Amino acid sequence: MNIEEQINKSETRQVKIVFKNLINDHNTLFGGIALQWMDEVAYITATRFCRKKVVTISTGKIDFKKPIPYGTIAELVGTVKNIGSVKLEIKVQIYIEQKYTENRELAVSGSFFFAAVDDNNQPIKLID
Repeated sequence: MNIEEQINKSETRQVKIVFKNLINDHNTLFGGIALQWMDEVAYITATRFCRKKVVTISTGKIDFKKPIPYGTIAELVGTVKNIGSVKLEIKVQIYIEQKYTENRELAVSGSFFFAAVDDNNQPIKLID
């Protein structure tokens, strides 16, 4: 399988709904919850890409473009953005949809960086 096929096969999508236990006093999703969801999707995407043990090493800029209101559907999409010899960048976007309309908007986007590690948590090459 070539790199482009690997990138395409590793795309990860998760769909969530914003319930009351996830919202702040503005009736929107806590930013920390959004980051947790994004890191999880990024981790799955990175693992699916290289099929190795990976760890989050940093985040890039995270843009909170729109609030994510209580009761909305949130779809997270993780894609491989850049591949280095030991570092992998995953882009994650959160799209929001109202349950009873066709409207879909980008709410949050950001980058997460991962390294592949061995059983002793030492960095190893991403691709053999």
